[in-house]
Amino acid sequence: MRQSVAIAISESSQTGEARRVAMALVTRLGFQETQRGKVAIVVTEVAKNLVQHARGGVMLLRSLKQDLTVGIEVLSLDKGPGMVDIDECLQDGFSTAGTSGNGLGAIRRLSDLLEIYSIPNQGTALLARLWSDPAPHPLQNTLEIGAICLPKRGEEASGDAWASQGDGRHRSVLLVVDGLGHGAAAASAADQAVRVFHDHEDLSPGAMVQAAHAALRSTRGAVLAIAEIDFERESVCFAGIGNISASILSLTQHQNLLSHNGTVGHEIRKIQEFSYPWYANGLLIMHSDGLDSKWRLDRYPGLSQKHPSLIAGLLYRDFNRERDDVTVLVAKGMGI
Repeated sequence: MRQSVAIAISESSQTGEARRVAMALVTRLGFQETQRGKVAIVVTEVAKNLVQHARGGVMLLRSLKQDLTVGIEVLSLDKGPGMVDIDECLQDGFSTAGTSGNGLGAIRRLSDLLEIYSIPNQGTALLARLWSDPAPHPLQNTLEIGAICLPKRGEEASGDAWASQGDGRHRSVLLVVDGLGHGAAAASAADQAVRVFHDHEDLSPGAMVQAAHAALRSTRGAVLAIAEIDFERESVCFAGIGNISASILSLTQHQNLLSHNGTVGHEIRKIQEFSYPWYANGLLIMHSDGLDSKWRLDRYPGLSQKHPSLIAGLLYRDFNRERDDVTVLVAKGMGI
């Protein structure tokens, strides 16, 4: 499931809804009973925290797959009071709301991965990942990806999509596509672009765009961008058509990547590949126009060192336009 599921959490009855959605997801993924029970507890405790401490927020659920192992990602976002000392909040018995104070401790014990980013008076982002089997060990220098893909409010299908391929060690290729408009017709165009992307995995980004242009003629069209990271050459080859935003960030650089105007499947004046350096401490951030492009990562001290799913989540929380489909993809080298 590339598309995320968003569940608003503002009162206690929505805790049960979040648990039901999560249980349905992990059951489809094939989680065994013990692991399903862990997911149920984690999702329940995360939702309770949103109700008790944040006075409303959102939980995002997404399926994961690494090699032959499947998992679930739980991402909690709020604009509540935040945490002054995260380590203290993780200790059993600590509470600011008169509860037993065991919720975050239970989440930490049951999750294969837990990361929290919080700024007092600005809010908190919590990321938990649970796997169906023992958690796969990330290999040195692999690419870690975090992504959020959500439909416009009121729609079931997102006209946005994203995809990735490559071994994550020598070469990784990333796609973000936005079908024109929203709803089922936009989703059809985006799905077609994803199929072309996977069917032509050996082509360069520019050649993939050309293949998508031919394949999308029967659809309403799309805008898209493709980035190929070559880790050995330390370079990024990029080709984009339309208003998919892309940036490469390092400790000292913020490079916006160039796209040409047009609509894939209808009118393209020029397809051009651009080359950029890839930094050992770099991030690649790509997003559709459902996210305001005025974000700056330096507003969030230390966030670049966090998991890319937390980065994607905070950008979504603070810059989501809320009137369109939205996709945010963040890629980060594990060697960073």
